[in-house]
Amino acid sequence: MSTLEIRDLQVSIDTDAGKKPILKGVDLTINSGEIHAVMGPNGSGKSTLAYTIAGHPRYNVDGGSITFDGEDVLAMSVDERARVGLFLAMQYPVEIPGVTVSNFLRTAKTAIDGEAPAIRGWTTTVRESMKNLRMDGDFAARNVNEGFSGGEKKRHEILQLELLKPKFAVLDETDSGLDVDALKIVSEGVNRAHDDTGLGILLITHYTRILRYIEPDFVHVFVDGKVAEEGGPELAERLENEGYDRYLVEA
Repeated sequence: MSTLEIRDLQVSIDTDAGKKPILKGVDLTINSGEIHAVMGPNGSGKSTLAYTIAGHPRYNVDGGSITFDGEDVLAMSVDERARVGLFLAMQYPVEIPGVTVSNFLRTAKTAIDGEAPAIRGWTTTVRESMKNLRMDGDFAARNVNEGFSGGEKKRHEILQLELLKPKFAVLDETDSGLDVDALKIVSEGVNRAHDDTGLGILLITHYTRILRYIEPDFVHVFVDGKVAEEGGPELAERLENEGYDRYLVEA
């Protein structure tokens, strides 16, 4: 079993007005196989947590730690984090002109595994995964995310998740911009990856609709850069009924 542990994490960004604190002492522990949902209003620090784990240079870690099986994640480069098994599905996946989906996926797999996958078996695996995600086979020859719809970009993120087989996945508002059918397909892909590999998942979302398809073991409510409350799936149901007003008033 692997463990991703976050202790007293304090993160800020630099603005024209000076340093702005975003995370103000976050504690989370995620074990293999566990699904943790992070919920909260806009500006509460959810995406900051995701990008700090991934190593985005915009975010300054002012205190605390992130460790993966005891190793210091904050001391790792972005590619080192990916190689040890950390994965980020972005809220707004970027376009990569001139790089086809096929080349991108095989290059990423080679970088993580240390050797290139055999062409024939890899091609079959990619086709099967694309079929499961209702992605047309022509997407493999298109440039990464270039001209993709919002739903197509999110399916491509989950395609990477299934093929790269990380130990932990951070899904930053994967449900954003998805219609009902796409949400179900993407959720099925996440559940397949979870069932196949037993990866730990940190699922960031505003809404409970995705949690009807991906059932969390734990729910954490973020408000003003801190964990305001923690519980099980029942906490998400309560948030659906009550919203975040109570937490904002207390904050």
